[in-house]
Amino acid sequence: MQKNSADDGIGPMARGFAQSGVRIANERAVMTLIGLNPGVSNAELARLSGLGPQTTSRIVADLEARELVLRGDVLRGRRGQPATPLFLNPDGAFGIGIEIGWRHFEVLLFSMAGLTLASIRHSYAWPDFNTVFAEVAAEVATIRAGMTAQQASRLAGIGVASPSHLERHLGRIGAPAEQVELWRDADLAVEVSQAIGAPVEWFNDGNAACWAEFIARPEPRPRGMAYFQVGTLIGAGIAIDGQLWEGRTGNAANLGAIPVADAQGRSLYVHAIASILALQQRIEAAGGTLPPGEPMNWDWAALEPLATTWLDDAGRALATAVLSTRAVMELDLTVIDGVMPRPIMERLLDRVEHHLAAMPYFGAVRPVVALGHMGGSAAANGAAQLVLFHGFFSRAWNIFAT
Repeated sequence: MQKNSADDGIGPMARGFAQSGVRIANERAVMTLIGLNPGVSNAELARLSGLGPQTTSRIVADLEARELVLRGDVLRGRRGQPATPLFLNPDGAFGIGIEIGWRHFEVLLFSMAGLTLASIRHSYAWPDFNTVFAEVAAEVATIRAGMTAQQASRLAGIGVASPSHLERHLGRIGAPAEQVELWRDADLAVEVSQAIGAPVEWFNDGNAACWAEFIARPEPRPRGMAYFQVGTLIGAGIAIDGQLWEGRTGNAANLGAIPVADAQGRSLYVHAIASILALQQRIEAAGGTLPPGEPMNWDWAALEPLATTWLDDAGRALATAVLSTRAVMELDLTVIDGVMPRPIMERLLDRVEHHLAAMPYFGAVRPVVALGHMGGSAAANGAAQLVLFHGFFSRAWNIFAT
């Protein structure tokens, strides 16, 4: 699965345009600045965007008429003219996010206020090509049926996140050969769109999750952030200077494919050591079976001592990948997240930091790593957020340019 055009990426844009014919670009620039600076005044918008005060006033009036922007109470008693703070309307638009993963799918409703209003999640051993699209469509219908008439009228779009090449690794998780063949020639976005009867926008699951995590970070957001999602395989993404680095086809930042050495010195890759699939292989090699349900609900104590050994090896592999990524990209932060309970994620982060401290680093500052905020719902959240971002904010707006 890949994006059809390089134009679907998020590239840099000038601070604002005053020429005729680019009103939409200016509107999205203003929306972006209001979102990043809640309570900003019209005068401040003009300064930040580089647009004239009359231009920003007209844009704000139009956005307000479309109920995308709200005015707060006038602020008096400050230096200069009284200022009216501007805010995004939390009910101005909504997006539906869908993730179709290796062992689950999720459908959620997301608001412009940054809130998940509804979420439905189902687990499976592997995605059944013959049934999963109808199941996803049924849950999308459930979500839409729960929306008010006003919310439904402001549904901006539907985003779908999935691994880029789902068919390549289905056999590894136990899917039969006929399923692999069915998925091989399928266009997941087309299948979902036909099932739900509406257009969708596709994103790589790691990129979508990375965007959700980047937006969830508190201000000031990192200028450079790498992201690892420990799931069935390793989802990943990179955000640089406020832009999601998707690459030409939307499949960039496959950090799970970085070569690393295991504890015995064998050359493998991050997926093969740090993923839940790698843990499953260890459990089965020891004569056990994978616990039922999702890793978030497993009895992790029952997996000892395998869990401790795997966490240490996964921490070493991730630490190596963090260093390798940091050597290529200018990163302020690397986020480690996953589909596991918080205490298990904390143990994994501890091992990453432990191995980072023991590794040689050719630089003045060692990489900073932290736990993520979004957990296993990051990809579905990111798919919905990217739909809103592309629809109402500056797709090509560099949020650090101001």
